[in-house]
Amino acid sequence: MIHELPHTRETLHGHFSRGLAAVATIEPGDSVVFSCPNAGWRVAAGETFEPRDEQLDAGHALIGPIDVRGARAGSTLVVHIDEVRPGTFGETFARDTRIEWTIDADGGTATDDRGATLEIAPFLGVIGMPPDEDGIHSTRPPRRSGGNIDCKELVAGTTLYLPISVDGAHVSAGDGHAAQGDGELSGTAIECFVEQAQLTFDLSDLELRTPVARSAGAWLAFGFDEDLDLAAEQAIATMLDLMERELGIDRSYAIALGSVAVDLRVTQIVNGVKGVHAVLRDDAIRMV
Repeated sequence: MIHELPHTRETLHGHFSRGLAAVATIEPGDSVVFSCPNAGWRVAAGETFEPRDEQLDAGHALIGPIDVRGARAGSTLVVHIDEVRPGTFGETFARDTRIEWTIDADGGTATDDRGATLEIAPFLGVIGMPPDEDGIHSTRPPRRSGGNIDCKELVAGTTLYLPISVDGAHVSAGDGHAAQGDGELSGTAIECFVEQAQLTFDLSDLELRTPVARSAGAWLAFGFDEDLDLAAEQAIATMLDLMERELGIDRSYAIALGSVAVDLRVTQIVNGVKGVHAVLRDDAIRMV
């Protein structure tokens, strides 16, 4: 079943909280289709979504929360990213500089107001669940249960696996990015209105230290910490878990193979909690 959630005051929020009322309850295997303002709540050039609450909507504009029937804390939420289509407007900030972009989703490009053109690879910067703690929580840092991961690999066709933090999952999504580099150097990507996104949700009993993703031809494992070294250690540990399971090898052998076949990439360095993702391509190791 497909559930449609257009962006309205009832479906949007700018913080994480397990106390927020779910805007939809779906069955495992159901899909959600939605539109969403960009991270700054803009829906077009010079047009910001209103009304907003100064405190509760201080973070990214997110659609949700969505409850998945049968989801239990400690298990895993499976998020199939089916579609992410940007609108025509985007913006990027750097210190005293603001760049405005015109996005051609069909042509696969974005051109800024100074004449630079680049290829787009749209994705959602935020897919995640609230901490299992009372109160209001920022949308800015990524967490073990997801959130502002800001990984440019999470394009349509990718599947994201997230440790569930609260019963029901209570998942939210948004923060459209038309394009971003690893690291997200200025703190912003091409922050775009999401014309249409579709996510399909399922459940798994897969045990995870941290989130993982399955892209076309590769496994990704994530780590998050204020210390970049510790974020890398988390990503490595989760990747080694994957290698043991997927390749049927022991830990020591996984470490040796990982040293020559796994790439470490800086996801982002700008959200307080830094991110690292470890990448293992399917063609990197051939087991006989």
